Amino acid sequence: MKERAIIFNAEMVRAVLDGRKTQTRRIMKNQPMPHETREGDFYFRCNKTRSMIYVSDFTPGNGPLPDAHEYFSMCCPFGAVGDRLWVRETWAEAGGNAPELQLYRANYPAHVPSHYENVPPVESIRWRPSIHMPRWASRITLEITGVRVERLQDISEADCAAEGLGSPFLRDYKKPKFAALWQSIFGEESWQANPWVWVIEFKRVEGVHVQTS
Repeated sequence: MKERAIIFNAEMVRAVLDGRKTQTRRIMKNQPMPHETREGDFYFRCNKTRSMIYVSDFTPGNGPLPDAHEYFSMCCPFGAVGDRLWVRETWAEAGGNAPELQLYRANYPAHVPSHYENVPPVESIRWRPSIHMPRWASRITLEITGVRVERLQDISEADCAAEGLGSPFLRDYKKPKFAALWQSIFGEESWQANPWVWVIEFKRVEGVHVQTS
């Protein structure tokens, strides 16, 4: 099992904490290209394995065998099934009389234990960017339960719900909402380009404690 860091914005952190988000999509650095001899299949190059990987290898029901975990863990920058992700988010150290307390912008001050008094207003806190969060400060650990490759616009209504956009049982046309969310982060041209993406499915791991030394 390997651990890697992953960044979520405040909205997505809240969705994970609420149990609404169990998937994330990230643009593939090496975009797949049509394969010349395998009709309908695409391939991309994996720098770590120095080999060519087929998209069909990551197709559900066609995916990697359990003993190929290490190989596919190197192919996907986020890991393979069974690996873990620790979430980086905007945070701060409380300091003062609470040196052991970490603050998290996504749901501050709701997450602060009730025995702490005189909680400062959110605008007075010197928040640190998520990219600078160390492992010991992370409060969310996720276990990867599925990895696949697909085109961005191929996302289903059920998967839009799994991205944190509402109940999978309500037919409220979530795909336009997902498209709007994606464009707000990556730009309209990114949605129109319809890039290949890693689809990472996960579950939250409770009770993970990290040593600070």
